Amino acid sequence: MALYKDYIGLGIAGNFALHLDQAGEAEDFKDVITADEAAPKGMFPFYLPSPSKKASKQLQTYPLSSTTIKLPNLEENVQAEPEVAIICEFSYEDGKLAHIKPTHFVAYNDCSIRRAGAKKISEKKNWGEASKGIGELHIPIDRYTAGGVKDSYSIVSFLKRNGEVHQYGEDVEINGYSYLYEQLLEWIKNQINTQEDFGPLEPILEYIQECEYPQKAIISIGATRYTEFGETNFLKPNDEIFVVLYHKDRDDFESVKQCVEMGLFKPSMSVLHQKVVV
Repeated sequence: MALYKDYIGLGIAGNFALHLDQAGEAEDFKDVITADEAAPKGMFPFYLPSPSKKASKQLQTYPLSSTTIKLPNLEENVQAEPEVAIICEFSYEDGKLAHIKPTHFVAYNDCSIRRAGAKKISEKKNWGEASKGIGELHIPIDRYTAGGVKDSYSIVSFLKRNGEVHQYGEDVEINGYSYLYEQLLEWIKNQINTQEDFGPLEPILEYIQECEYPQKAIISIGATRYTEFGETNFLKPNDEIFVVLYHKDRDDFESVKQCVEMGLFKPSMSVLHQKVVV
């Protein structure tokens, strides 16, 4: 799972209504001004492929796994964050990001420590190896616009504990994200080029420059809402996490849950299945 060691890893905060409130993080962004009420709050790094003098050294640790979440060696609560990630190609002009080309999308777990008082979002995102999750099956993007293949998919997540399967995140269409497609890409480009070191946010472009302008990126586009179970239950050793992207015209919630219970999934699904360890 070291496939992405040359990719920069970035995430988006606040791109799905009410998630930040559920995660207890809305207060962190109280001073962040956005273009409109629905706009995401900002971006954060979770992995830098090259050494950086300006960013936390921890961000140089490769955090991605398709099989495991390793809990931190601290008495802190950890939650899975079921998301969609897009695999992208970056190109630059005059030292700034000029173009983003999404090539695939995939099930993703932006697993996070619930740490009160953290100065930066990234402090809660990468605590070591196997602190993030990415599915093995990437779904090719035909065109990153309305009407493309991504329109046909929904996301749902589950947690298996003591042999019992619980719904963890809401069953929602990917189209439910606040910003998507051209609007999202334009926002990402502008945010990377202009975001400053302010409050919980960090100067992403400065990190990109230090990393000598990586050509590829993984961008998690925002966590979806939790169910009541997901909002109130933190990860424990031996839990199993399932994040499933499924074609909504071929499957529904019940058929996906049955797949999770049986451990058998269809080729059209992007599935992330991780076991929680210490």
